[in-house]
Amino acid sequence: MPSPNTRALGFLNLIYSAEMIETQAAKTATPPAFAIADIAGTVGIGLRAPHYQAMLAQQPALGFLEVHSENFFGDGGQPLKYLRAFRAIYPMSLHGVGLSIGSTDKLNLNHLQKLKRLADAIEPALISEHLCWVGVNGRFVNDLLPLPYTAESLRHVISHVTQVQDFLGRRISVENVSSYLEFVDSDIPEWAFIQEVSDRAGCGILLDVNNIYVNAMNHGFDAKNYVDAIKPGSVTEIHLAGFQDTGEILIDTHGDRISSEVWALYAYTLARLGRVPTLIEWDSDLPALDVLLDEAKRAGAIMQQVPASLHPTQRRTHAA
Repeated sequence: MPSPNTRALGFLNLIYSAEMIETQAAKTATPPAFAIADIAGTVGIGLRAPHYQAMLAQQPALGFLEVHSENFFGDGGQPLKYLRAFRAIYPMSLHGVGLSIGSTDKLNLNHLQKLKRLADAIEPALISEHLCWVGVNGRFVNDLLPLPYTAESLRHVISHVTQVQDFLGRRISVENVSSYLEFVDSDIPEWAFIQEVSDRAGCGILLDVNNIYVNAMNHGFDAKNYVDAIKPGSVTEIHLAGFQDTGEILIDTHGDRISSEVWALYAYTLARLGRVPTLIEWDSDLPALDVLLDEAKRAGAIMQQVPASLHPTQRRTHAA
């Protein structure tokens, strides 16, 4: 059982943290807008609740933070206070998991309204969603499901992305997802599909290098060919994460350090695409904050090896 002194210290820490949150949140009543160019050539981490206190205390040198949009859809409360506190310190990226852009269902208007309200309040440098579907006929699964890569699917996704951007009045980016099966009807390579979505919808590409490697191993294609097919000016952000090797397939778990193979592919990607803003993702078996910062430091060191002149063209904006 904790001693009275320990309990008292814990209580004082809670009071101190609450005061810090209120002070930082007050600074962002009307936050300045950030553009993608403001975080070019930087590295960030995914912000998770267990790290809030350490992040507020340390305020490590990071280019930006990224959060899952849906975690902040509520009306007020502690989550938004924390988000505003961090937004006073760092540029922010909103990363969605539930919009289901690839579903045959109509886009969820309530979801879009909450996302727009959050984006208008936070003024993020980036907004992104996954190129996938998470439900159909109003029923949802807790997973990011792959699409059939066909002309019909392509037209459908482009329509949905365009609707999202028109509603938000902002450009979004779409992320390539990991997959463990392929549709027999697919007749467009995954890399050509996502590039065509970007070209025709005017959206950015959030290029998940770990997912490229996972899919390359699972489906038997060359990961470098995927990277080579992506236009440098299309990519607004890169994600890095760890995977699990089951012996049969690789699973994108976001629960381990980044593998040496993915680090090598990341270096190859930067050499081709330039100093794209890069995020370290870690969602399961969350370690101490210092582990994420160590991974971010390694990504930064690799980025520094890329000539500063190799910055992607990122100032394209969505015309609302």
